[in-house]
Amino acid sequence: MKVDATATSDSNQSSPAEAEAEAEAHAGSGHAPFGSAFVSFAAARLSACCHGGAKMAVLAYSLGKREINQYFSIKNAKLLSVAAVFLLTVFHSVSRHYGGSDTCDWLLSSGRFLGDNVWQPYGCMLHKYKSTEAKFCLREKRIAFVGDSRIRQLFYSFIKMMNPEVKEVGNKHENIPFVDGDSTVNFLWYAEVNNSLKEQLMLWTEKSASKPHVVIIGAATWSIKLHNGKSEALFQYKANLTAISDTLEKLAEHSEVFWVLQDPVYEDVLSDSRKMITNEQINLYNEAAVSTLNTSKKKVKFLEASRQAAMETISQSVDGLHLPESTRDVGAMVLMNSMCNKILKPIDGSCCQSAPPLSVLQKLAAGLFLVCIICFLLLGFSRHHKSRPIPDVESGEEKKPPVVMGQLNPKGPLLAICKMSLIMLYFYLCDRADIFMKEQKFYTHSTFFIPLIYIFVLGIFYNENSKETKLLNREQTDEWKGWMQLVILIYHISGASAFIPVYMHVRVLVAAYLFQTGYGHFSFFWLKGDFGLYRVCQVLFRLNFLVVVLCLVMDRPYQFYYFVPLVTFWFAVIYATMALWPQILQKQANGSAFWNLALLLKLLVLLLFICFFAYSQELFESVFSVWPVSKLFELQGSIHEWWFRWKLDRFAVINGMLFAFIYLLLQKCQLLSEGKGEPLFSNKISNCLLFVSVVSFITYSIWASGCKNKSECNEMHPYISVVQILAFILIRNIPGYARSLYSSFFAWFGKISLELFICQYHIWLAADTKGILVLIPGNPTLNIIVSTFIFVCVAHEISQITNDLAQVAIPKESGPLLKRLLGAGVFLVLVLILSQNE
Repeated sequence: MKVDATATSDSNQSSPAEAEAEAEAHAGSGHAPFGSAFVSFAAARLSACCHGGAKMAVLAYSLGKREINQYFSIKNAKLLSVAAVFLLTVFHSVSRHYGGSDTCDWLLSSGRFLGDNVWQPYGCMLHKYKSTEAKFCLREKRIAFVGDSRIRQLFYSFIKMMNPEVKEVGNKHENIPFVDGDSTVNFLWYAEVNNSLKEQLMLWTEKSASKPHVVIIGAATWSIKLHNGKSEALFQYKANLTAISDTLEKLAEHSEVFWVLQDPVYEDVLSDSRKMITNEQINLYNEAAVSTLNTSKKKVKFLEASRQAAMETISQSVDGLHLPESTRDVGAMVLMNSMCNKILKPIDGSCCQSAPPLSVLQKLAAGLFLVCIICFLLLGFSRHHKSRPIPDVESGEEKKPPVVMGQLNPKGPLLAICKMSLIMLYFYLCDRADIFMKEQKFYTHSTFFIPLIYIFVLGIFYNENSKETKLLNREQTDEWKGWMQLVILIYHISGASAFIPVYMHVRVLVAAYLFQTGYGHFSFFWLKGDFGLYRVCQVLFRLNFLVVVLCLVMDRPYQFYYFVPLVTFWFAVIYATMALWPQILQKQANGSAFWNLALLLKLLVLLLFICFFAYSQELFESVFSVWPVSKLFELQGSIHEWWFRWKLDRFAVINGMLFAFIYLLLQKCQLLSEGKGEPLFSNKISNCLLFVSVVSFITYSIWASGCKNKSECNEMHPYISVVQILAFILIRNIPGYARSLYSSFFAWFGKISLELFICQYHIWLAADTKGILVLIPGNPTLNIIVSTFIFVCVAHEISQITNDLAQVAIPKESGPLLKRLLGAGVFLVLVLILSQNE
């Protein structure tokens, strides 16, 4: 996540002219090298060595650095990612075509436990149905469970999803009715496959009025028990299955029919009367059922997932025959997903769902992209006026020459749009089409903390000297954004929101991004006084371009990507605060306490404005529910999500503005020592502030680790999150040696943090962040490595595309004001239209 592309006084993607104009606050720089950090680290360590061969080794590393960066660069990484995407798309398409693409079959047939009784079907996501959802799906439905005591267990687990208060009472060997509203779920006792069962099935086929909509059937253990496991009983079982197979097929023409394969038994604890029910016998009876009922029509579905789950948990069975409750719940949940996913279409239940049809806006977006590609191809591949990129061997980057608007060739923007169209196609294939697999998240401490430790070790190793040593200099803020974004990515993919201490610390990171928004934009306006339309359009474009395109391609409302609307809103608030009369700038406030107090008064008015809205939800909703404003902030027809996000970090931005004012005032009064290696204050004050900061930082962490209730802790968060933010800033900046170094590893990610945050929704995570994208099935570690590599390369390319198009769409050269206003207006109208998609 990034505060925005121009939150600090200059953007990492700004043009050379803009960077020069804004250099007073921060020093701009190109993207950090993709692969040379390790070489720099090794050379630095060797140069400190006192042995005679050290200098030769350093020289070898320096010479080798050029050669390495010729091949191990971001450009080559992107080419490799393109090849990987192509191969993986072909592989998954072929696998789906020839190996079966029905996710319902995957749901019913296979899966594994992730831990703590969380079942993961093969290749798709299992939705955990609530009582209200189950009742809504099964309204006016008749469902019949037919079989023995193990089917009765499945029946009780199923109806408890509709009504958790149901008790398992009644005679064991009798029928059990269950009615909930206009839904009917019955259990019919048929312990064996015999003539009685056949008559019941034939009755249903002949009388459509009483025919169930869904039939779940299975039996075998009683046949094994009554006939002491003799082979003659197996032959009779096959004959009886053959006798009912045609009836089941006929019934399946108008109803869903599930045959439940027999679960294993735990032979060690079986009673003497059940000792003949062995797993060998169970397997033979299952094979008989599959071979008899698996006809060419394949209308009868086999429920095998519960059997696979039982193989891992049957040792927990009390009597060796009946499953533990948690395991039989797997079978019930699988059945509910099979019946209801195609009706309710839950976003986190990808099993048994087909790809959604294209909306009008998606078709429009595809048409626009196609037109751009055709126009680009029609222009041909002839040379154009734009100079070729100049390779920078030292950094592993390509330096682009300044864009001269008078010589701009249309192929440049068209090429950028063509690249964007291919990237958006990949987004669509990942999260809207039925090509790649998806799995649900499952949190464990190891899945969060081990990657966290790993990236921080990398970040510490890849450190370099800062170009400047001012507090919160450009390299340091990039580093800050980078490591926070990596933590948030790990937090999302590991499902760590389920662990409240981690959740509360990540909430501080989000507040820190908003803090940087206030700090960066305030610093710019205070120092530069540039309230022109160019700056506003640049910020809005860089923030919203990717989100607007995704709203079109992925058919999602603007508010769905909540952080971008949040930062856009706060930028507008900061702009209004600083631009409205009286405009107070540093140059006019110098030596005048009056103007400094006047600015503090403006900040006080802003604070009162925030408090006024925060403590009156009705007023807040009435303001943001007015059209067309509502279309920017509604999600599923409600602004509750916007209210929650806004209220949670409502003071973070003004805290950042106030901190920037105090810092710049102290800097102007020359009360800070920002030289290389110097502590920020005098030794005594620095040591005191450092001690207080460390204690405050640890105190907050202890408080957050003790949180038991999210809602209660969220109420405290807006007031105390600034404590840990300020503590971190002081710890990071008071020691001169710490301020003189930065992590190039983290800073590289910090430069593309906005793109990383938005792209993760669809090409790293899946199902709109509810699950995980699976590119490499069966190997979670390799899958994370490959998907992360592609994800980072895509985010970096989008960052460059946004920069290129921003220079074309909003040129810095002066031009008619009407054109700029028209462009901004068209952009806003487009966002409003997109926001109506819910």
